[in-house]
Amino acid sequence: MDKKMINLNINDMPVTVEAGTSILRAAREAGFHIPTLCYLKEVNEIGACRICVVEVKGARSLVASCVYPVSEGMEVYTNTEKVLHSRRLTLELILSNHRMDCLSCTRNARCELRQLAADLNIDAVRYTNDELQPQREDSAPHLVRDNSKCILCRRCSAVCRSLQEVGVIGPADRGFETHIACAFERDLDEVDCVSCGQCIVACPTGALSEKDDTAKVYAALRDPSKHVVVGAAPSVRVQLGEEFGMPIGTNVEGKMNTALRYLGFDKVFDVNTAADFTIMEEGTEFLHRLENGGKLPLITSCSPGWIRFCEQHYPSMVSNLSSCKSPQQMFGALVKSYYSKQAGLDPNDIFVVSIMPCTAKKYEVQREEQRMTYGCMPVDVSLTTRELARMIRGAGIMFDGLHDSEPDPMLGIYSGAATIFGVTGGVMEAALRTVASTLTGEDAAPVDFTEVRGLEGIKEATYELPEKTVRVAVASGLANAKKLLDGIASGALQYDFVEIMACPGGCINGGGQPQHPAEVRNFTDIRKLRADALYRDDAKNELRKSHLNPVVQTIYDEYLEQPGSYKAHSLLHCTHIPTVRYRTEGK
Repeated sequence: MDKKMINLNINDMPVTVEAGTSILRAAREAGFHIPTLCYLKEVNEIGACRICVVEVKGARSLVASCVYPVSEGMEVYTNTEKVLHSRRLTLELILSNHRMDCLSCTRNARCELRQLAADLNIDAVRYTNDELQPQREDSAPHLVRDNSKCILCRRCSAVCRSLQEVGVIGPADRGFETHIACAFERDLDEVDCVSCGQCIVACPTGALSEKDDTAKVYAALRDPSKHVVVGAAPSVRVQLGEEFGMPIGTNVEGKMNTALRYLGFDKVFDVNTAADFTIMEEGTEFLHRLENGGKLPLITSCSPGWIRFCEQHYPSMVSNLSSCKSPQQMFGALVKSYYSKQAGLDPNDIFVVSIMPCTAKKYEVQREEQRMTYGCMPVDVSLTTRELARMIRGAGIMFDGLHDSEPDPMLGIYSGAATIFGVTGGVMEAALRTVASTLTGEDAAPVDFTEVRGLEGIKEATYELPEKTVRVAVASGLANAKKLLDGIASGALQYDFVEIMACPGGCINGGGQPQHPAEVRNFTDIRKLRADALYRDDAKNELRKSHLNPVVQTIYDEYLEQPGSYKAHSLLHCTHIPTVRYRTEGK
């Protein structure tokens, strides 16, 4: 069926777009930029900030272009004197209640508000509030909130409510006293926040930021008694380059390895290797449950935000969770056990740093059930992609000119299956590659399971394996996870194996990823560009299946015995706790 097209004029230029298109998008297609603050495509479309106003001939007042649909013959003007005056006045009023310590703000050069002020040529604020004090709240392990920098765009609360269905933050009070808060003004560590960090990447200013742990890493690097080991998650290699002006989705793995060595890390490994171990343990666990009448569906446990959501909102399904630790935690456990023995080091003298696209990993490294029998935690500090970029810039390392290098091989060789852990459906596909090989034989087993690929919120597939029909599902974003879990709980949906990631699109869209302004997010499919880069990396890898990784084979032969062994369980598995609260000691 042909789509209905609408003809209109924007700044006296003829434009043709599909019916239902907003003025904002029509203007974009015509080559005109309209600034926004509150608008995020498919997340926060409320027309509240009034920065995107335009003139429409015949309309009694300026209209919000982000929510106003085009109509036949419409005449739109995006940059008249009336429009520009309105935008400047609105922005000045927003700035009047915004603490402007821009030089020391974590967002400084990447602040959408600062950029908008520059674009609108605001060189002084008539209504500034010089007495506005910081309003810092840092009770959560992953996040710092400062409402003195909040502009009430509501992008954070919209993401928390609509994409994640957690809804622990929202507008409180009325009028000039309106602010973003938790119910009853509770701290974040007192509510059901899952630490996903989606609010941080949605925020246009420095009101929300990850808790910076770089000082702990610098201290370890300066401590001669510490052997400092680092490893990066699969998706970081296709995100980090964006912090240095490279195109979205550029794979900078080689430069990242070099930069980590320049920063002074003693060993540069790769969390991808641990992802291969995750598949070995999780695939074994799935086959055991499938063949021995265990609790199904088995649900993946790689995403700590998802684990916390399940523990708090679906405690009856905790027994469905895989007991496998996440790749981050397996990485730390292997470093402080196998590697420490090989290197002749005391595990307590090894300081493990992970680089993650995820703020929930900061919470995961503090979970007591992750503690090893040695008495130490597997991972000491988890940094986001953004924190690593700040360390590289602070050290004066010219990232774009670095040569490529490989990770150290002992825990640095990985399969393509590990690489695609960074995108929704990747864990499922990686597991299916090994499960299918186990059930059908190596030569007959497929490599690509394209049915579970793609960025849809929920995907389903059924695979016929020898004497087994395996029904799988994949969900990303906790709102989609909720739909899936409600269907499973009611009996309406039947699966054997389920992958869930807390962040929409998976780790490529994690809360610790590089932040892009709404101008980019609204018109560029960032998730697809990053996902495509990971699938390209997988396709070119000579190793496509986790069980073929020679490092994995060696460590099982020399140390762990076999997947699912007692020793593997003691190191690479953990427990999950229904309806638990994670609070700071003494609170």
